[in-house]
Amino acid sequence: MKRREFIGATAALLIPPRRSLAQGTLRRVGFLAMDVVEPTVQKAWLDGLRNHGWIDGRKIEYRYAPSQDRLPAFAAELVALSPDLLIAPNPQAAAALKSATASIPIEFVTVADPVGLGLVQSLSRPGSNITGLATYVPGNFVDKLIDTLREMIPAASKIAILINPGNPTHRLIVAEELPQTARKLGVALPVIEATTAEELDIAFASAATQHSDAMVVFGDALTVNNAPRVAVLAAEHRLPRSIYSAYSPPMAD
Repeated sequence: MKRREFIGATAALLIPPRRSLAQGTLRRVGFLAMDVVEPTVQKAWLDGLRNHGWIDGRKIEYRYAPSQDRLPAFAAELVALSPDLLIAPNPQAAAALKSATASIPIEFVTVADPVGLGLVQSLSRPGSNITGLATYVPGNFVDKLIDTLREMIPAASKIAILINPGNPTHRLIVAEELPQTARKLGVALPVIEATTAEELDIAFASAATQHSDAMVVFGDALTVNNAPRVAVLAAEHRLPRSIYSAYSPPMAD
């Protein structure tokens, strides 16, 4: 199973079996995302639910926000339905759901540094009504990422970092880890931003204009859902050595 499929199914595996099924109790799960989930992940998610007794797909309420500013409204819609559980596949959705309810259990699936983002109190004791899977623990992960890239490209002295400024994890890492990494490793790490698929073209053109030797693409719904486009743009702008980081469903070129 691909890692993305595994992550897509993990939330389902954390749901306790539905013991009241025989009694006819209706259970409902709310799912909030920034974009429609790809078919392979959707299948893994539904298979996991079925394996744990949540057989009827009609009991899953989906909300897909077309933009980040619509997340609070969609979160409020789901909370109004009084579901038994809320699922958030990324930090933006997790933050919106946490702001919308303090009582309905929330499970996030791929959130880097949930402590740093203020979603949970600690990894060992999340507290409140929210918990989930942390894909990144603060430390020297960015250092290792750049080190790995420079093993492939020893002469790389300027490595562009593609982020989505709408992703709170990206903003946190850029503010706290990136400056330290640049000083420690003696490399230039210009930050390139994109919030929409259309802006990806501009971001790659900017990296090429700045004569970047390579690029690190921070994982996000935007870059994951547009992975083929990212690969094409990397080749077009002579940045074929781009590498994906694992701040979201991880991928490899």
